Amino acid sequence: MKADAYGHGATIVAAWLERTGATGLCVATLDEGLQLRAAGIGLPILILYPIPPGRVADALAARLALTVADVTLLERTLTAARAATTGTAGAVLVVHVEVETGLGRAGIAPADLPAAIAAIRATPRVELAGVWSHLAAPDDLARSRRQAVAFEAAVGSALGGLPSGARGPIRHLAATGGLLAVSVPAYDRVRLGLGLYGLVPDGLVAGGGRAGAAATAAATVAALLRPVMSLHARPIRVVELPADHGLSYGPSFVTVRPSRIASLPVGYGDGWVRAFSNRAGALVRGRRVPLVGTVAMDAVLADVTDIPGPPVTVDDEFVLLGEQTGPLGSAAIGAAELAQERTSISWEVVTQMSQRLPRVYHASAVPVGLRTLTEEIHLWPPESNSGTGISATSRSMPS
Repeated sequence: MKADAYGHGATIVAAWLERTGATGLCVATLDEGLQLRAAGIGLPILILYPIPPGRVADALAARLALTVADVTLLERTLTAARAATTGTAGAVLVVHVEVETGLGRAGIAPADLPAAIAAIRATPRVELAGVWSHLAAPDDLARSRRQAVAFEAAVGSALGGLPSGARGPIRHLAATGGLLAVSVPAYDRVRLGLGLYGLVPDGLVAGGGRAGAAATAAATVAALLRPVMSLHARPIRVVELPADHGLSYGPSFVTVRPSRIASLPVGYGDGWVRAFSNRAGALVRGRRVPLVGTVAMDAVLADVTDIPGPPVTVDDEFVLLGEQTGPLGSAAIGAAELAQERTSISWEVVTQMSQRLPRVYHASAVPVGLRTLTEEIHLWPPESNSGTGISATSRSMPS
């Protein structure tokens, strides 16, 4: 549920997952966890990054599990836990330990892990609930296996063996990449991220191109994934402009012929970054058209001159991310394509969709939720349909 649930809307997505059987949620920050609790989410929630020790009491009060990933911060966190649980009947701080296995970003070194776990277990009313690590390159089989070996050795040494989650702290290493690449064991939990939103990590070959039941199953799952998010807009103006007319700031684009230009109310303030200037496209009536001129904070321009048939108007719907079928055919623009245009990754494309973009949620093509800056509405389908997948449509429309 990090980063506003990867740009899809954290609270509605979390509520749907709670309704459909998820066993727990992960967030990156304390505030993300508090946001979900304020929305009524009751599932176990793990904060994946360490929090300031001064906020331990807040996490305890909200029943949020903490990650410890540094020996100095661990000592301070345990001190804060002693203070926070004193005089609070039944209060237990749940802790997971991140282990450094090769990512180089966070985690307690294997040599320090036995002492760290001993310190946690020696602290009253602090529960060691999990140990985990994170892959640096899940599609790199050799590197991932080295990390898994390091993880198992460190945890086995620190715990006197490698217990399953039923007999000791749960273990989790794989996220979407590791799960689909089948590069590491699943252990007791997997942390689904990008795949939860219907996206395969950029460049990853599901199953790793290998034979075997697990690899075949992973490839099958990857083939069935469908992106949850699409981005739609209707023009706020469609106008005929003469040749030699500048478009947007700079101007970075000047018409070379009489052109019909549609202004779409989506800009870098919405996550449609300036790197898309004169590079990305949009879909209208099932055909791709170029987006021209510099992306502004609140607008981008589409050249619809070559769309055949009746002229494009303010009533036409454009798709900037997703699929569209119309009278002129079918086409699609995926997150991986947009990531390539901006020299980035799919994760960044979806997580940067700003909160001011209205989000409409669908299950089996039926709207079941809405989120804007001023309201959030859940209209869940009947219980008989509670297992149906949900999709998020970000629609930017003129007011």
